[in-house]
Amino acid sequence: MDGMRRLFVSLCTVACFGLVSLALAPIAGAAPVGAAAGTPWFVNAVGNATQVVSVVGIGGSNATMDIYQRTAAGWQALRTGIPTHVGSAGMAPQAKSGVPATPMGVYSLDAAFGTTPNPGTGLPYTQVVGPNYWWSGDDHSPTFNSMQVCQKAQCPFSTADSENLQIPQYKHAVVMGVNKNKVPGGGAAFFFHTTDGHPTEGCVAVDDAQLVSIMKWLRPGAVIAITK
Repeated sequence: MDGMRRLFVSLCTVACFGLVSLALAPIAGAAPVGAAAGTPWFVNAVGNATQVVSVVGIGGSNATMDIYQRTAAGWQALRTGIPTHVGSAGMAPQAKSGVPATPMGVYSLDAAFGTTPNPGTGLPYTQVVGPNYWWSGDDHSPTFNSMQVCQKAQCPFSTADSENLQIPQYKHAVVMGVNKNKVPGGGAAFFFHTTDGHPTEGCVAVDDAQLVSIMKWLRPGAVIAITK
């Protein structure tokens, strides 16, 4: 046991200097590297992606997240068993405006944002500074399902149908590529973000320390795969 404690302290010390990768930096609440065995469920659904965030529902608004990297030897589980919150209505086959369910499927992770500075992600990052950052949920507007910056009274879309991004849950967030074609009624504002300990409105949420570590690992081309 003392040996394990010394190993943990050593790894944490290295991590503080930014010299350890996701695979070498276990975080409380997740199983160690290599804990997953067998062929991942998503292998036939993610195309050429080499980084996959896997989310599997375990009932209600609860799910488990595993982090996978494709290597020359196949898929490697870098981290497993991360407690995850999904929509208050659980999961659904597809996204639908006004329904607080997390859509199943495989979605790109193209960009990130947050109310704090970029933590070091390899994705394009926008810092939310002040109350004028929105994600348009107005499916009658050409701005539907996109980030917009405007004063509330001057926004060219319905702010009542949209999300203001200056909230604690968006301390850090990664945009999920749900309804990228902006089909009216097909849902908007689906993110992988910091949890507040409660079900989401359809997003995927984990502890902020876990999220930051994953964001530092993510690169363009990564996907999130969701099922139940």
